[in-house]
Amino acid sequence: MSSRGERSYDDPCGIARALDRVGERWALLLIRELIFGPKRFTDLRRGLPGASQNVLTQRLRELERDGIVERVRLGPPAGSRAYRLTDLGRGLEPVLLALAAWGSDLPIRSGGELSVDALMFALRATYQPRTPPSRPITYEVSLDPELFRITLDGDQIDVARGAATEPDTVITTSPDLLRDLVYAGRPLEPELKRGEIMITGNRQAAKRLFTSFRRPPRPS
Repeated sequence: MSSRGERSYDDPCGIARALDRVGERWALLLIRELIFGPKRFTDLRRGLPGASQNVLTQRLRELERDGIVERVRLGPPAGSRAYRLTDLGRGLEPVLLALAAWGSDLPIRSGGELSVDALMFALRATYQPRTPPSRPITYEVSLDPELFRITLDGDQIDVARGAATEPDTVITTSPDLLRDLVYAGRPLEPELKRGEIMITGNRQAAKRLFTSFRRPPRPS
């Protein structure tokens, strides 16, 4: 029996037992926000603006109780309390990737915000290059104030928070523009001229990045 009592499916199936713990609204999205590392509560709220403070607090309490999330103290300079995934929580990563890949083939029916972490996770889930690169290509992507490194290696992609070592290309832009360049086919050159994006290094590699992902279908 799940510790959720009356909210349990009371079904021994593994799917039901999993949903007893992560099936509540916002639970899986909270886990998504923690895939790339620990976050403070204020950062989690920023990434999930549609959830109220009370709901997020309740979901975090439940996830912590079930051993999926734990509280930690960040090192300097932050030195504040944060949440991170446990090993049990990290086991949900391939599940979330499969869900994201499945969902990416559904039409987008709203223009809601997409958090930086959600965007980076979407890149992992929708990577589908027309021609895989013949050698690994590393990018440093600066989405003020967030910094990520992305590596394309054949038909594989790796995305992690933090700076890249000797990247082939450094891209500095906003999350919204990166999303439009990748998923809406927004032309690059006009944005370069307006200074909305800066590319240092191999510009062709940047163009490869922007065209290496499945785009969602248009609403019918």
